[in-house]
Amino acid sequence: MTSTFPTLARRLDTVHSSAIRDLLALTARGDVISMAGGLPATELIPLQRIRDAAHDVLAETASVQYGETSGVRGLRDIVAARESAAIGRRIDASEVVVTHGSQQALTLVAQAVVDPGAVVVVDEPAYTGALQVFSIASADVRAVPIDNEGMDVTALERLLAEGLRPALVHTVSNFHNPRGVTMSADRRRALAELAERYGFWILEDDPYGEIWFDAQPPAPIASHSDRVIRLSSASKILAPALRVGWLVAPKPVCDAVELLKQGADLCGSSMTQQIAARLLSDSPWLTAHLDTLRAEYGSRAAALHRALTTTFGDAMSVSPADGGMFVWATLNDGTDATALLPRALDHGVAFVPGRAFADDRVYEGAMRLCFASAEPDVLHEAVRRLASAHALS
Repeated sequence: MTSTFPTLARRLDTVHSSAIRDLLALTARGDVISMAGGLPATELIPLQRIRDAAHDVLAETASVQYGETSGVRGLRDIVAARESAAIGRRIDASEVVVTHGSQQALTLVAQAVVDPGAVVVVDEPAYTGALQVFSIASADVRAVPIDNEGMDVTALERLLAEGLRPALVHTVSNFHNPRGVTMSADRRRALAELAERYGFWILEDDPYGEIWFDAQPPAPIASHSDRVIRLSSASKILAPALRVGWLVAPKPVCDAVELLKQGADLCGSSMTQQIAARLLSDSPWLTAHLDTLRAEYGSRAAALHRALTTTFGDAMSVSPADGGMFVWATLNDGTDATALLPRALDHGVAFVPGRAFADDRVYEGAMRLCFASAEPDVLHEAVRRLASAHALS
């Protein structure tokens, strides 16, 4: 019997699957070296330390019970202390909400501060997960280009002077996804001043800020204004499967997010939040672990950067690799990276074309390459395969 199902909600008309998530399904083959996903290195995830923490946590019955919607208090205290040190002013635990990864925090913030039709400014190229969230929120998304110093705040100021009134400005401030760049200290101050002058929220998305190689990033945008909502996560420095993220914001925003979260999932996992709390509060261990991550990822970033510049020469421009997980490369010979991708897959290598992050022909030759999940010799082989595919274009 054939059934006719009721229609789905109209909001789905504007929502599209992430090109990156779709690509991950295509690159699961064992013969493909994938630089497409933003996955941390599995071998650098502290499995034994997590196992030990889980053993301790499971000795307490509270770890398997429902918890507070805003998150386990001990973890919120730890995040508040860490953020206080980073921002340079006291953050209270009531200004922290723990979420199911930072992606849920992004979704809840959009629901809390963005009305349908409201203007949201994003980076161009943009983090695709943010574009999905703002599309679902029915926001009017406007893009401002970024360069090697982050979002072009002068261009944003020009738009504001012409009458644009955003509810929210979203930027990935440190080691940008996908561009790999870090917003300069001057631009952070300037963006904060614009938020004060024009009355919008800044959503400072910072999942990569701890993964710096040679120099720590400038002080957060939040150190210059209280109109900033900061997002971060344990996924990149501990383990993605913990699904522990958080937002730090003025209490009215946290209260609104907590109310929305009650309707989304009631509460997160007390077990994984307590595991994260144990790891984040163990300062000697965490310092050594972060040192290892920075050294290993720094070596991989340098290997990929060197392989690309040596192999392609003037035919490719490559972004700096000072931290995070990504390199942004642009072919200067007119090659369309989207058209190159199928040939690259045939040669056993994958990347994400630049136009997955911005629908503009200026990014036609661009690609995002993740260096985190492969060792240097594998990255060299990936670049060799990419060059072979490019030679046929």
